Amino acid sequence: MLSQESAAPVVKESINTIRLLAADAVEKAKSGHPGAPMEAAPIAYLLFCRHLRHNPANPDWAGRDRFVLSCGHASTLIYSMLHLTGYDLALDDIRSFRQAGSKTAGHPEFGHTPGVETTTGPLGQGVAVAVGMAMGGQFLAEQVDAGLFDYRTWVICSDGDLMEGVSAEAASLAGHLQLGNLNYLYLDNKITIEGDTSLAFTEDVGARYLACGWHVQRVEGENLIEIDAAMERAKNDPRPSLIIARTHIGIGAPNKQDTAGAHGAPLGGDELALTKQAYGRDPQQSFVVPNEVEEHMRGCLQRGAELENAWQQQLNEKKSDPKVSDWLAVADGELPAGWGSELPEFTVEDGAKATRQTSGAAIQALAKKIPLLLGGSADLAPSNNTEIKGEDSWLPGKSGRNIHYGIREHAMGSIMNGLCHTPGIIPFAGTFFVFADYMRPPIRLAAMMGLAPIYVMTHDSIGLGEDGPTHQPVEHLASLRAMPNLTVIRPADANETVEAWKAAIANRQGPTMLVLTRQGLPTIDRNLCGAASGLQRGGYVLAAEEGELQMILIATGSEVQHALAVRETLQYEGVGTRVVSLPSWELFEAQDQQYRDEVLPPACTRRVAIEAGSTFGWERYVGSNGRIVGMTSYGASAPIGELMQQFGFTAANLLAEAKALLD
Repeated sequence: MLSQESAAPVVKESINTIRLLAADAVEKAKSGHPGAPMEAAPIAYLLFCRHLRHNPANPDWAGRDRFVLSCGHASTLIYSMLHLTGYDLALDDIRSFRQAGSKTAGHPEFGHTPGVETTTGPLGQGVAVAVGMAMGGQFLAEQVDAGLFDYRTWVICSDGDLMEGVSAEAASLAGHLQLGNLNYLYLDNKITIEGDTSLAFTEDVGARYLACGWHVQRVEGENLIEIDAAMERAKNDPRPSLIIARTHIGIGAPNKQDTAGAHGAPLGGDELALTKQAYGRDPQQSFVVPNEVEEHMRGCLQRGAELENAWQQQLNEKKSDPKVSDWLAVADGELPAGWGSELPEFTVEDGAKATRQTSGAAIQALAKKIPLLLGGSADLAPSNNTEIKGEDSWLPGKSGRNIHYGIREHAMGSIMNGLCHTPGIIPFAGTFFVFADYMRPPIRLAAMMGLAPIYVMTHDSIGLGEDGPTHQPVEHLASLRAMPNLTVIRPADANETVEAWKAAIANRQGPTMLVLTRQGLPTIDRNLCGAASGLQRGGYVLAAEEGELQMILIATGSEVQHALAVRETLQYEGVGTRVVSLPSWELFEAQDQQYRDEVLPPACTRRVAIEAGSTFGWERYVGSNGRIVGMTSYGASAPIGELMQQFGFTAANLLAEAKALLD
């Protein structure tokens, strides 16, 4: 516990240095947020120098505590802390805050700056991702080794984080699961961009978190002894903890402290000079790190080395434990040998199967070979077929491979991102495809960070039938295909679905979304058609033309069966027709031009694209002479057969479209 050390001049100077480095960086960049880093400096100092288990010389060692700056606009806080404690972040990097090529981006970016655990900026995402990080730690502690993985996840968050709805979803689940390794440090400064929080936010935050099952404490943000004691109590409480610190935005700025003027803009030259005077610094000097402060805070290097060495010694002693050795084999992202060896194969005799059903069969096979494959659903596991049979549910105080997220799609997406930050874990989760809209912010961040969660999205079109247009995704395929680094796959039958799972597991560089049917689809006869393994290249010739190529039918998912039926008729009438299954635009575009031209020969301009979704984007594959059969409106509530007839997804209508091109 802190005592007289809190009054030591070097401690106060260290905290002031954190504040002024942040203010100088924002001032030089002429943009940014100085107020939050200034108010959070005492909390950040105590966290990094006393409570956070970290090693600046090796930011990624597996036994470290995790730290998330959820209020990413306060990025100069983490940059100041990383530099001062000895991470690979130079003072010149802070001087080049928000400049091209700098390590110090406007908001913290995972993979870009050493010591940044996750990309933050969209408020609420950090606190929700941290729930996934804490869950990952709990899982490794209970399923691999409690001594090796007793790490904690610490979060500094703001009013904005706790106003966003995703934070409520995440906090509710964290409290239910009793994640005692999760700690939030909340900067209760009463200020947002528009002014005092009383304009829109008067709830009792502490009462809300108590109701969710959290341990809640209140401290003064400048009282180091109070903050230190609260952190100790948080570490010893079996519940997730919220420490509400009454802080003052832009503290020390004589005219802007406790005002919105300290939030999202530089203090200004005159105000910054007055602030430096208030802290006993020369107003003419910028980016000053006193020698005694540097020496004091670089003590984190020695402390971190000792912590990591002790952990590494423990790991070496336990390597013979099968659970630990199995974890080591996959901790660096390598997949277990033979991971796909038990995946099912389907024949025509197996009959019609919904692709959500065959996805479930693939999950069971993969789970046997990949022990850190964890699954879940937003209360839709029976519909999504995402339960791992024979495995435990994740319940309060007890981790398992089946996660029950409840009706919390937004938090589910963010928590999956947190789980992806846990070495070895591969998370998947399901919901109805239409609810991908609720998950879009974390999907986007996963794509941005190169994380690799797997989304199992079922009920993929108007084919879900009677639930009607509120549940029938129309624009979703087009909008999600527009997202960089997200791989979207819509398989056409059971065997393409198995191949889609192979592609998803193999893709460790970004998220994969499997878009699956509610209704049964016939199993394609692979003795007569191209092998389903063609899916790995995104698109392939499913049924080749007989004779001269005159027509190409391009389809995905449930519409491929109709393309095959139309081809059969056209071939009978002497029209050389090719069917191309194009389940993943992203995988197809990753192929070289020669392969793409082999599948879609440029000389054949009579093309019909068929998909029960928005027509937007298909122009790239059909060109100016082709036709697109898709959705140009929302769906309707009716049995599937009537809907497919009404919206033109029948062999008869598609044949008419093809013949119109020939005419």
